[in-house]
Amino acid sequence: MTHIGDNLHENTEIQEINEIELPPETYRLLMFRVYEKKLRDVWDNLQENKIEPILIKGWAAALNYPNPYSRRLGDFDVAVNPADFERASALQINLQLGEVDFHNGLRQHDKVEWNDLFDNSILVKCGEREIRILRPEDHLRVLCVHWLGDGGRDKEKLQDIYYAVKNRPANFDWDRCLAVVGEKRRKWIIYTIGLTHKYFGLLIDDLPFAGEAKKLPQWLVKTVEKEWNNPVQFKYLETCLGSREEFFKQLGRRFPPNPIQAAVNMEGDFDGSTRVIYQIGDVFKRFVPSIKRLSNVLRSKFSRER
Repeated sequence: MTHIGDNLHENTEIQEINEIELPPETYRLLMFRVYEKKLRDVWDNLQENKIEPILIKGWAAALNYPNPYSRRLGDFDVAVNPADFERASALQINLQLGEVDFHNGLRQHDKVEWNDLFDNSILVKCGEREIRILRPEDHLRVLCVHWLGDGGRDKEKLQDIYYAVKNRPANFDWDRCLAVVGEKRRKWIIYTIGLTHKYFGLLIDDLPFAGEAKKLPQWLVKTVEKEWNNPVQFKYLETCLGSREEFFKQLGRRFPPNPIQAAVNMEGDFDGSTRVIYQIGDVFKRFVPSIKRLSNVLRSKFSRER
């Protein structure tokens, strides 16, 4: 990637770039460079406090793209050793790392032990800094499970899967990607690659599981197409408390529960005859955390209004 923008001042802010008229491609590249500067700052802060993190999704996924700066970037998704999670969360408050989403290990995104993932992780250059990311096989698995865990709502994010597979290294180990998790999760990953083939034209005939990937469960296809065609954009309930209409619209968006998300949350079988039991279990599993988040937002809002 051409590193124009290397002469940006360390304190360059997004609003400063927005005040300059730039061609779209140049603008995206400069925004990418600002993002990288912030990423290096986050890494410095964590390592100065003896925390060795792993970056997932976002910038790590963008490295597979022909033009990394073309991928839309948001928060920094940072996985840390579960033993360091509380310290990392405290740092987020003390250092005001508001753009960082800390993950307690890989939580529900993966079943491989943290030490195994860390020992197999790799370091990549971000300017003069080295950033730790998952090895390609592990990262593809995490990208697939995360996308499914969001209910397959974001069609655009399938491009992360597309480029992770298309531009995988020559020595990519499919056994490392698929054989280290159970059969259910193996199928999750294969079917996500199959969806990427179906909707983005990913070439998969050379993959050892191509036949499986092309035999997508019809309920899975119907669910993603229904999600993509839904005119109501998904939002977190706690962000809709200011509008009763929007709040109830979002409640309706959640019932019945998304069967993909429910199956993943309940560690379900995508080849099973029904998803209803997973949807019921998902409602109970998510109810208390949802109420807790809403209560925290309401308490904070009332405290500010006093």
